[in-house]
Amino acid sequence: MRTGSAVQYDRYGGFDVVELVDQERPEPGPGDVVVEVSVAGLNHIERFLREGRLQEFIDLEFPAHQGVDFAGVVRARGAEVRDLHVGDEVMGHAPHGGAHATWVNVPRGAVVKKPATMTFEVAGSLYLAGCTALSVVRGLRLGPDDTVVISAAAGGVGHIECQLARDAGATVIGLGSPRNHDALRQIGVLPVAYGDGEEGRITEIAEGRPITAFIDNLDGGDNAGLAERLGVAENRFVSSEDRRDLEIRFLRAPGDDSEAAEMLTTLGDLVERHKVQFIISGYYPFEYIVDAYEDLAEMHSRGKVVVGMQPVETGSRLHWYKSEKSRDLRDPVPRSEAS
Repeated sequence: MRTGSAVQYDRYGGFDVVELVDQERPEPGPGDVVVEVSVAGLNHIERFLREGRLQEFIDLEFPAHQGVDFAGVVRARGAEVRDLHVGDEVMGHAPHGGAHATWVNVPRGAVVKKPATMTFEVAGSLYLAGCTALSVVRGLRLGPDDTVVISAAAGGVGHIECQLARDAGATVIGLGSPRNHDALRQIGVLPVAYGDGEEGRITEIAEGRPITAFIDNLDGGDNAGLAERLGVAENRFVSSEDRRDLEIRFLRAPGDDSEAAEMLTTLGDLVERHKVQFIISGYYPFEYIVDAYEDLAEMHSRGKVVVGMQPVETGSRLHWYKSEKSRDLRDPVPRSEAS
């Protein structure tokens, strides 16, 4: 197969600017690898980038190509690449976007080998959320004496932060809607519902332990004030803006970024050793990528939403893959949270 498809947009905008265009299989440069993508992850920040909400941070050249997370199989390598071979399974990131495609051509340093037991669905969506979460938790230097509150605890980044913090020995209190509380309990988190009285609920579930850190994954609201009332020191509060800055850093990490490669390797090892349970809440065929982004945009996904480039089902049954967590199967969301 030498032809495929890629997501492209030629101006800022909503889902209406997204189009699938024909793609010829690229030829690798001397230090590059061409990967046939099996699964690619979706991230909120990619949508914000396409909508023009990050223009002060990132300059886009049009036509722009979407997608940073991916996993797949090496199909070609440059003359300088010696430690990867055609047929190797890899996961990584596309430094300039373009992972939402049949093939991606990236520098050798932008990929690491996929652990043998890891599914492509997990490997293809681990990079951005995982590196952001790992960077946040490492920065706080959490340990057994810590009790940390994490907002949006069941989200793509939040559920990884929760498990990394727990693995560091901290007690983890997760803010989330009641529909996600069982899922949070399953990963060792003490769940607390958002809304009026949340400060008291946090204090009660902490059972006398001081709250020593707070990770805010939600834009808006007054979680900085909540953290202050809970007694969290200013240098142990991670704001949503701090998280955004980390996401932008990894979104555009160069192909030779050794820290990004080390983090992805570490995350792969944690998943393989069952230290981190990575949640995939929606799986869509590539041609349904707009549906996938609409799902993600509702802001109620548990874990990650991904697209698969080569679903087993084809033709008239392809719609079967449209996520069975679709709107009519989900619990109603309280009006206050939906707003």
